[in-house]
Amino acid sequence: MPHASPGLDAYLRRIGYRGPRPGPDLPTLRAIHALHVDAIPFENLAPLLGMEVALDLPALRQKLLAEGRGGWCFEHNTLLQHALSGLGFTVRPLAARVAWNVPPGVVNPRTHMLLHVELDGEPWIADAGFGGMTLSAPLQLAPHLPQHTPHGRFRLAPLDDGYQLEAELPEGWRALYAFDLRAQLPPDFAMASWYLAHYPQSPFVSRLMAARAEPGRRHSLLDNRYTVHEAGGSTVSMIEQPEALRRLLTDAFGIRLPRHPALDALLARLVAAAS
Repeated sequence: MPHASPGLDAYLRRIGYRGPRPGPDLPTLRAIHALHVDAIPFENLAPLLGMEVALDLPALRQKLLAEGRGGWCFEHNTLLQHALSGLGFTVRPLAARVAWNVPPGVVNPRTHMLLHVELDGEPWIADAGFGGMTLSAPLQLAPHLPQHTPHGRFRLAPLDDGYQLEAELPEGWRALYAFDLRAQLPPDFAMASWYLAHYPQSPFVSRLMAARAEPGRRHSLLDNRYTVHEAGGSTVSMIEQPEALRRLLTDAFGIRLPRHPALDALLARLVAAAS
């Protein structure tokens, strides 16, 4: 059993894990994955407010654990990687090209991070940071096999140099991203994260995004458009007041909002621009 560490203990408290210290097995991996995406939201307030997104472990623990914030894929999956490693799992990071909502024929750079987890000699993937389509369970790295998660079915389609993750939607299977199995290093993700936070055409610097997957439903927010996805369908609400948007981020997404002098102006601008 791995030794206790304050950082790991703080992570388990943040995601609401109860019981004895877990070990490196499939029930633990599934429980950690589901609790993480429920407790720690996806959100991009930092780049929207002009704040730097730091990926070193002390900064991630301060932001996502101590301050009650969320983040994007590099933050989520770096934190998850360290937690799983601390529990005794064999984990390495992978990089992906996003295909979700990308026009056919457009090839994006590798700007998404996911995790390869080896468990009893079998490969799995884990990903706690893909916004409104974030996995809520790990997937066995098995091609063509539709796999059930608490929030729908997913499958991995083989490509010449890797795999494409696909989600089953009412209209059929949709591609989320493509990846290969080459391990990546922290500088690779630092460069991609900086690009997303500074490139003028990056949606992360112009549009508010938030997502959270709780048992039985998904919450997603794009600017002031709030959607709740449940098994029976989806409901959409337009948030028309800055204070209501603030409450939504706090209550539905569980974000402890940063005390930033530009936050109120940002929320007012998002509501006004969509009206």
